[in-house]
Amino acid sequence: MSANSSYAAAGVDTAAGDLAVELMKEAVAKTHGPNVLGGVGGFAGLYDLSFAKDYRRPLLATSTDGVGTKIAIAQALDRHDTIGQDLVGMVVDDIVVVGATPLFMTDYIACGKVVPDRIASIVTGIARACAETGTALVGGETAEHPGLMGVDDYDVAGAAVGVVEADRALGAERVVDGDAVIAIESSGLHSNGFSLVRSILRQAEIGYADRSDDLGTTWGEALLEPTRLYSGPLVKLLAHETLGTAVHSLSHVTGGGIAANLARVLPRGSWVEVDRSTWSPQPVFRVLNDLAGATLESTEGTWNLGIGFFAVVAADAAASVIAELDALGLPSWQVGTVGFGDRPGAAEGGPDAWEQGAKGVDGGAVRLVGTYAS
Repeated sequence: MSANSSYAAAGVDTAAGDLAVELMKEAVAKTHGPNVLGGVGGFAGLYDLSFAKDYRRPLLATSTDGVGTKIAIAQALDRHDTIGQDLVGMVVDDIVVVGATPLFMTDYIACGKVVPDRIASIVTGIARACAETGTALVGGETAEHPGLMGVDDYDVAGAAVGVVEADRALGAERVVDGDAVIAIESSGLHSNGFSLVRSILRQAEIGYADRSDDLGTTWGEALLEPTRLYSGPLVKLLAHETLGTAVHSLSHVTGGGIAANLARVLPRGSWVEVDRSTWSPQPVFRVLNDLAGATLESTEGTWNLGIGFFAVVAADAAASVIAELDALGLPSWQVGTVGFGDRPGAAEGGPDAWEQGAKGVDGGAVRLVGTYAS
């Protein structure tokens, strides 16, 4: 028995892996510009950084993430063409938070069995989203784990690198008293809080193929709505001749919800009251909460509830930034204003409590106030 046939007998099909690469090569190659060297299939991706010599002090930014348990819904429905965009959104959109332009990304797929069409569908989705964000997909790995994962199981992760001029890097230190806090609309749940979503549907005995009259689609279609990609338009905003320097900090609303993610990009001693009445969360959030017998306020620390990003900008530029974001395809609106010093009081706990910093960052304080618009 040959070495390859022995490996196949153990459950690893290298030929299927090779076929998967062939099926995805064209989509991946479309993300490659002149800075990518070597094409698809090398042990490592090569990216020409010669252009960085024109920077005064180039800083590299890096981020890594996965998609989480949203993958379980894709697997249950045998639909894998949207998960790639979710991965790019989770990884690449973290890069732009510091003001960096994304350069390249790599992906990793672990699976119980390589099904070439399935793997190609996932990677094609990654490549399509990379192309939309101006990010080269320079490499990746598909690993078959028989005996550890079921034949239809898989998980995906990725990492990306970007670059920013040191004196253009964004962060809490740029934020000043009176800055406007602008919310940028999400496309729905994105890729966070799906353990709660799945628990709610399981307890309600609702299947992903079941239709929701309130949503106008099946549950699976509503839940697999891809994560909105922000980095392309935001990079354009940051490069704007006058508005770019008006942006002081950005926040990607992912795990931890609304208040915690905004607090991370505010300086210690600052505070923001986010006005719920300035927007109406999408129906998917309302229907899920109704099923669970919960309030929208109770899930503000889990779901984005309609806000995918925050931009903290100079007060005198807020209206212009909102207009520019709208023109770039990112609906946005002002939800609050940054204050410093004494802040309004609040009861301990409850929906009007302050949240200060998050994930190891001792940042500003944020709370949500008011009632959501109908």
